[in-house]
Amino acid sequence: MRILIVGATGTIGRPLVAALEGKHELVLASRQKSHEQVDLADTASIRALYKRVGKLDAVVCAAGEARFKPFAQLSDDDFEFSMRSKLMGQVNLVRYGFDSVNDGGSFTLTSGILAQQPMIGSGAVSLVNSALEGFTRAAALEAPRKIRVNVVSPPWVTETLIAFKMDPAGGLPAVNVARAYVASIEGKQSGEVISPSGGN
Repeated sequence: MRILIVGATGTIGRPLVAALEGKHELVLASRQKSHEQVDLADTASIRALYKRVGKLDAVVCAAGEARFKPFAQLSDDDFEFSMRSKLMGQVNLVRYGFDSVNDGGSFTLTSGILAQQPMIGSGAVSLVNSALEGFTRAAALEAPRKIRVNVVSPPWVTETLIAFKMDPAGGLPAVNVARAYVASIEGKQSGEVISPSGGN
């Protein structure tokens, strides 16, 4: 398969690339100059990416940002940024990507545990994660040519907890999380919210 990975240099993207290398042809995208460059918050950038890379069998997004702040401190700009980047960036990858994905191909998006288990500070993040899961279920119903649409909802990732100087004991290593994306790409399911676990 020819697979576009958006967010290839990120915490989840790196082990995902490692898991797929050698088995599939990978097209790597990020904001770095060493890859195909794309800005999820810019619709023109997404359209240009698809025009450059040509036909694909799968698109995976392990990118997108959302602001984490106490609710009283979340500004209009914080909500707009979160929706423009993590939510609409991934929605637009699907909307603009159908023509580039071959029959029976797939999209795999990323939400997160804060959709199901919100916490103080997660107002904007929980909003976009929940919206992505609803969008995935709906988009899968209308996807043309047997194209599948799924979303992976990672738990707290060990490496992220360490980066935030939080207790990593309850986290799942990124390499385990990446296996859920591989299962979505290589599987048959559609419209699913996939929750990685240590056994995946």
